[in-house]
Amino acid sequence: MTQHSYNQFCPVAMASEILGSRWTIVLLRELCAGSTRFNDLRRGVPRMSPALLSKRLKELEDQGVVERRLVRKTPETFEYVLTEAGRELREVIMAIGAWGQKWVETAPSLDKADPGLLMWDMRRNLRVDLMPPRRVVVQFIYEDLPKASGHWWMLTDPDKGADLCSEDPGFDVDLYVRCDLKTMTAIWMGIDTVARAVDQDRLLLVGDADVMAGMQDWLGLSPFAPIEKRAS
Repeated sequence: MTQHSYNQFCPVAMASEILGSRWTIVLLRELCAGSTRFNDLRRGVPRMSPALLSKRLKELEDQGVVERRLVRKTPETFEYVLTEAGRELREVIMAIGAWGQKWVETAPSLDKADPGLLMWDMRRNLRVDLMPPRRVVVQFIYEDLPKASGHWWMLTDPDKGADLCSEDPGFDVDLYVRCDLKTMTAIWMGIDTVARAVDQDRLLLVGDADVMAGMQDWLGLSPFAPIEKRAS
């Protein structure tokens, strides 16, 4: 998959030729997390161009890691599903993520925070079952960002699950969440907590008391959040 072969019989070298291209591991992370549609994959890798995403998907398909399936003829719609070989990579991806959470320095990670990616990950992991059994709307306001990229609405419904909007959906807001992007990223990564950020006036919550009180739990943190940081 990379432009040049390592010319080694070692299985690590041969696997690296398939997995070592730029963005491939990150794309596999999204596939392992359950994204199958092209547009959903784009939301999970927002800085990857559509052309490169198409190229990497085709390469993974050619290597037998991904299967491209037609799910609708009109309009033509495809899904990208992990094959048996691809599903076996889940443990590899989780191990890489666990290593990164444990050993990569915190500050560089937070400096690379992306509001769209953060909100997409939060939406995917949000615990709807811990929300009140009705439609709940939470507006996230990142005060260090322009309004166009700093205002997000998370909607939950016991029947429909969680949804994410970058434009006002027009419903009454149950909880307003105000902070900077780094603070919310750190909370989601398990480096910070809701309670600590509130106590230190880095996070302001206004609205429904029950939704507010359960925020640390219903946020559904990163799957790597429980891993203790060893790097500062």
